Amino acid sequence: MRKFFITLLLILLIGGAVSAYFGYQMFYGPAVAEDFTVRITPRTDYELVLNKIRSNSKYNFAFEFYADYLDLEHSLRSGTFLIEKDMSVMTIVRTLKYGESKTLRLTINNARTPEALARKIAAKTNISEEEMLRTLRDTTLVKEFGFNSAEEMFSIFIPNTYEVFCDIEARDLVLKFKEESDKFWATSSRKEGLKRLGFTPLEVMTLASIVHEETNAQSEMARIAGVYINRLNKNMLLQADPTVKYALGDPSIKRILKRHLKVESPYNTYIHEGLPPAPIAMPDVVAIDAVLNYEEHDYLYFCARPEFDGKHNFARTLSEHEVNAKAYHDALNKRKIKK
Repeated sequence: MRKFFITLLLILLIGGAVSAYFGYQMFYGPAVAEDFTVRITPRTDYELVLNKIRSNSKYNFAFEFYADYLDLEHSLRSGTFLIEKDMSVMTIVRTLKYGESKTLRLTINNARTPEALARKIAAKTNISEEEMLRTLRDTTLVKEFGFNSAEEMFSIFIPNTYEVFCDIEARDLVLKFKEESDKFWATSSRKEGLKRLGFTPLEVMTLASIVHEETNAQSEMARIAGVYINRLNKNMLLQADPTVKYALGDPSIKRILKRHLKVESPYNTYIHEGLPPAPIAMPDVVAIDAVLNYEEHDYLYFCARPEFDGKHNFARTLSEHEVNAKAYHDALNKRKIKK
């Protein structure tokens, strides 16, 4: 009998040890085989969170038990949370309840086309270049935002650094940029600028893109914008060289020749009146605000200075402009810049 009780005691002790081991493993042992993210918004259903955990980890009973213990269902926070390989059940629950959202800082600027923008975004996120470009050209989104083309929709992208979820999808990213664009144009100073001009945000972005391409000298941008406003008000052709480069698809051209001016394109402002159909680049905020706060003057022409210092000479009459233009072309010839 004594031997029986000793054997039973050993069995109970071993069983308890095994149970304790497995209990420990369920709560403290590795529960995740590979990294994954859980994205939570104010509209996320708790059951969806549970399903995401269930499909990517083991010890689901232990997870749900500890989640109930910490009242996770009623304390979810919005964000994207990284669940890393070998995390335990307890760490997973505490990450969702107390951890930091996993986001990245995405900077967009200096993109001339949707293709260039797609490349920049793909280089910084998990979105492929192909998927991003498809979304930038999504006709449903184009119409939803009130535009006629993807080139027009390109105007919603305001250069800045944005914080986005690591696993953000292409469509959600475009929606975020539209939201940020709406906020940008909702400021009182910009609303006043739009009213002063009688322009839409698309038209401002289009003119700002030309100003942006014309000069790197921020001190000149409002004056250059004023030249174009004057020409528009007088129904003159804008005759903006950057639009010719855009029409030719070659921004590297250093010297615009007469044959370049004849290229047939709605973007060529040497042969088509008014603004181009859409921006020819992504203008920076300085250029945008320079258009909204353009300098009032009576200049109708400007030409790069022969000193090649990045600045321009301005003229009120064609004869004055021709003198400035000759000086600049003589400087090009002297430097043997042919194209």
